[in-house]
Amino acid sequence: MVAKVEIYTKMFCGYCVRAKRLLEQKGVGFTEYDITMDGAKGEEMRQRAPGAMTVPQVFIDGKPVGGSDDLAALERQGKLDSLLGI
Repeated sequence: MVAKVEIYTKMFCGYCVRAKRLLEQKGVGFTEYDITMDGAKGEEMRQRAPGAMTVPQVFIDGKPVGGSDDLAALERQGKLDSLLGI
């Protein structure tokens, strides 16, 4: 079963683009929350991933995975597909 993927982003964020591109290449749909002008969503992100101050923040099945570099590291380690359920 394909995992539920959520990603918190901001406009003009190259790391956000990179994370979304990797997910798209995997053929995985995701829900994007743009926190650029939405303080409530930004606060929600920080509550879900305590200590997270940067974007993107990726969640797979509700669990915080981290940012773009963390997502890329999971891919390099061969662990991302199983987390995504693909």
